[in-house]
Amino acid sequence: MAGKLPGEFDLIARYFAPLAADMPGALGLEDDACTYAPMPGLDLVLTVDALVEGIHFLPDDPADLVARKLLRVNLSDLAAKGAKPVGYLMTTAFTPETDEAWVAAFARGLAADQQEFDIGLLGGDTVATPGPLSLTLTALGTVPAGKALRRNGACAGDVVLVSGTIGDGALGLKVLRQDFPGLASADRDFLGHRYRLPRPRVELGQALLESGLVHAMMDVSDGLVADLGHIASASHVAAVLHAFTVPLSAAASGLLADDPTLLPLLLGGGDDYELLLTAPPAAVPALVALAREVGIPLTAIGEISAGEGVRVLDRDGESLDMAIGGFRHF
Repeated sequence: MAGKLPGEFDLIARYFAPLAADMPGALGLEDDACTYAPMPGLDLVLTVDALVEGIHFLPDDPADLVARKLLRVNLSDLAAKGAKPVGYLMTTAFTPETDEAWVAAFARGLAADQQEFDIGLLGGDTVATPGPLSLTLTALGTVPAGKALRRNGACAGDVVLVSGTIGDGALGLKVLRQDFPGLASADRDFLGHRYRLPRPRVELGQALLESGLVHAMMDVSDGLVADLGHIASASHVAAVLHAFTVPLSAAASGLLADDPTLLPLLLGGGDDYELLLTAPPAAVPALVALAREVGIPLTAIGEISAGEGVRVLDRDGESLDMAIGGFRHF
């Protein structure tokens, strides 16, 4: 039986007010709203995501990692705009089973990532729910006025590129659900970590924006094929994805070699939080070099053409039927 939580205001003062200590606009979390004024010449970028227990994280996921994932999926959206993160607002809806130890660990996770990404808590709300445990976070960032990258700028002739590796998040969820029992422990740990603790490409996103070479960009959250489809639809173009060029981790490559039917999961499963972008062919060498300087690989995986929709091709140039079309809530 979980221990009773302290009162709402005691809970805020004990665990959340310290997270707002370095944010003057948070007003000590003593008011019903916060203030923030971006510097002249900057646009404010805002994004919001919710995590629901049993849908976006597992009931036994460590509380500190749940907190960090909640923050990081939003930072990934800011990265896709090329934005510099500033702070965040958060709503927590705790259940009767949520105890104070869980909240303390949750706050420690937020504190760790606040330090890593140089941001702070601006405000929010703390409520109770019969369940499931639900968490919502709104992240704020800034970009030079009028310069935020969007998904609707892809042009026919562009090259499609993606950062990092694809498919680890979807495989990590299966690992945490006890699939692939024969997988080496190091690979299990790697994939589970990739699902529980995504790495938002904040520094890379800002560098790509500053380069002025990117036409369209978004992060890969719903699945590579689905998110490339979002770019194509918003830009009124078609896209071709060459499946065999998609970058995979050693763990994902090994599983795919053993079971080629995993390919649709890798390309459509989501939870990768890598950056997906398009740029003219002449810009590709410079962008790859720029990403290398940041320490993140950037790989060309397809191209944009006139038309609509996304085609996924195998090594022989034949179309593949992707059974998984991306994550949807409804």
